[in-house]
Amino acid sequence: MQGKKDHQEKLFIQFQLSNYVPVDNFYRRLKKILNLDFLYQSTSEYYGKEGQKSIDPVIFMKLMLVGYLENLDSDRKIISITRMRMDILYFLGYNLDEALPWHSTLSRTRKLYGEEQFIDLFKRVLKLCIDAGLICGKRQAVDSALVQANASKSNMVERQVMEDVFVYSRELDANSEEVPVEKPKKTKDQPKDKGKKKPFSNQTHYSPSDPDARLTKKPGKPFDLYYKSQVSVDTDSHFITSIQAFPANAADNVSLPDVLGHVTENMQENNIRVKEILADAAYSSGEALRALTSHNLRGYIPNPGNYKSRREGFTYDAENDWYTCQNGAHLTFKGIRSSYKKVSTQKRWYQSNFKDCKECPFRDNCIGKAGIKVITDSVDKPLYDQMQQIMESPNAKRMVRLRSATVEPVLGSLINYTGMKRINAKGIKQANKCMTMAAVAYNLKKLLKYRPRLIQSNAKRLEKSVKMFINNRLARLMQLSATHFTLQF
Repeated sequence: MQGKKDHQEKLFIQFQLSNYVPVDNFYRRLKKILNLDFLYQSTSEYYGKEGQKSIDPVIFMKLMLVGYLENLDSDRKIISITRMRMDILYFLGYNLDEALPWHSTLSRTRKLYGEEQFIDLFKRVLKLCIDAGLICGKRQAVDSALVQANASKSNMVERQVMEDVFVYSRELDANSEEVPVEKPKKTKDQPKDKGKKKPFSNQTHYSPSDPDARLTKKPGKPFDLYYKSQVSVDTDSHFITSIQAFPANAADNVSLPDVLGHVTENMQENNIRVKEILADAAYSSGEALRALTSHNLRGYIPNPGNYKSRREGFTYDAENDWYTCQNGAHLTFKGIRSSYKKVSTQKRWYQSNFKDCKECPFRDNCIGKAGIKVITDSVDKPLYDQMQQIMESPNAKRMVRLRSATVEPVLGSLINYTGMKRINAKGIKQANKCMTMAAVAYNLKKLLKYRPRLIQSNAKRLEKSVKMFINNRLARLMQLSATHFTLQF
């Protein structure tokens, strides 16, 4: 007999979320291990003692986590998805008929809280991973990725013009009691300027909605407004140990000292000492190498392409601190001078004598039409030479492969699956909060995913070691039996 379902909604029903959310559900397991009660104390300074109650800080942070765990890029979507998911409601501690916070409350609260609350959450989750035995921490791989800013390149304005407008408007408001009138917007019928468009750059233009966003480009990405995320990853477990937001046009080698300070601090708080840092050639600079030395770290960072360990046709004499050319003339040390190309660098200046070069038979191939020969070396050349020796070691090639196989997949996961494809807030401080929460979500996913596997792998290892022990014992007994039988015979 064919069945037919008749549906009629019940007016009253006995229902408990805990009975319908499976024991192995991700959010149910997450609720057991994640304690956010510390937020009540750390956020108390943002609230008064009177007035209407705001959103619960724990509920707010959990909703933020849901957004990054579910790869949602807007607060409105977070509330919409949460309303339809029983497991998320159970994670939050809400009932089916209980009203959720308004989506605009999330954005206001995110702006209200400082970066400290988000960084504190990251460190607590990192400690959970370390306590579970999943992070070694001795070797870290560092890399960066561009994250699109929440601003439009087409709305950028000239810096000088906007600065004059802001100054003029402030003076007007200070001397007037009336409400200032907004500048009228351009209409479609208004004639456009027919002059040549001025080239966009960070020096000439900026976004009034997000002044911290910077124009930049990278292979595979369009020329647009971005932030840069600097990430350090544990090479043994692929957990994120540090993440920070930087301006998009900040060079990697300039950011590395700050990154090293953060990752070593995060590990030291858990009694782990970082020993090795892996990075690509973009992170190489004198300042970066000095930072490695100051933190007592061994780095595997290829030197830049303009590095020269030796000068062809010249021999360096460290005792006298001069170069000797193939004709026997000396290029003596003249002092330290500054070079201002992209970054201010200090150079050691070596210069020949005009008389020595005037009658030199190698003049045409050496200096051409110039009067003297000049050689410049970085003041950090000993550090570059030391790094070159490290990168020529047999272990260095393995470290280069390990770096690319470790940090690059993590960055891809952050951007594509953990809500970091685009910053949904304004300003570098807000961008840092977003990146930190994306890293928290990533580490929590790995924590809940790999703990059962770790137990399973340990059980397999124990089983394998027991079998090897039994087999070795049996083989030994058989060998002894055979020897005893031979002696008796």
